[in-house]
Amino acid sequence: MAEPILRTEGLGKRFGGLVAVSDVSLDLHVGEVHVVIGPNGAGKTTLTNLLSGDLPPSSGRVLFGGRDIAGCASDLISRLGIGRSYQKTNIFLPFTVFENARLAAQSRTPQALKVFRRAADYPEINRRADAALAAAGLTHRAGRVAATLSHGEQRQLEIAMCLATQPRVLLLDEPLAGMGPHESQRMVELIKKLTADHAIMLIEHDMDAVFALAHRLTVMVNGEVLESGTPEQVRSSPAVQLAYLGGEELLHD
Repeated sequence: MAEPILRTEGLGKRFGGLVAVSDVSLDLHVGEVHVVIGPNGAGKTTLTNLLSGDLPPSSGRVLFGGRDIAGCASDLISRLGIGRSYQKTNIFLPFTVFENARLAAQSRTPQALKVFRRAADYPEINRRADAALAAAGLTHRAGRVAATLSHGEQRQLEIAMCLATQPRVLLLDEPLAGMGPHESQRMVELIKKLTADHAIMLIEHDMDAVFALAHRLTVMVNGEVLESGTPEQVRSSPAVQLAYLGGEELLHD
């Protein structure tokens, strides 16, 4: 197997006496979805925050392309090629769909934009915004105000904004939360499509989506990795069945 694009080694985070993440080691590979599951409070979002630079680790390393980025600022990590979504949709509601994507694309402009120059006069930025919307399946919504989109489309827009920054790694924190069956299926298909060119770490509670998408699966409980491996290995783990997945029922669904 090729070297992972992102690897954690013994990653940990303490908040005073509370250990939120303890000794977590995992790999992310381009072309794979690595799903992280676990009950509420297991440390999943804290782990994502450590990888994205929203929180500095208390211990361990985060290697991206062989470079230790643990503790680097979130804007630097984003520019290096790690994009993320949040549990709560993080978009500019008063702006159009295209304007949201264009703002994200502008963050990769090497020089400052001229205040009195029209945004339309930056063709490369606009091209990247258009490409991101196309990849996320939102070209037909480009002119709509973001606040008028459905919940599922707003989640798609957040992913489009990530794509406009040209990431190599996507950290997706519960992108299916609050969706109905039709929107959930659309998001699953989008994530499958994006997998070809990205390494994806997905946090998700929808077990149908988890087993439809996961190439590798890590189960966390109380900040620690309980089990990690292929979906089949995790399905058959007695410890996982007891702690999270509900015993024999999962094996036969």
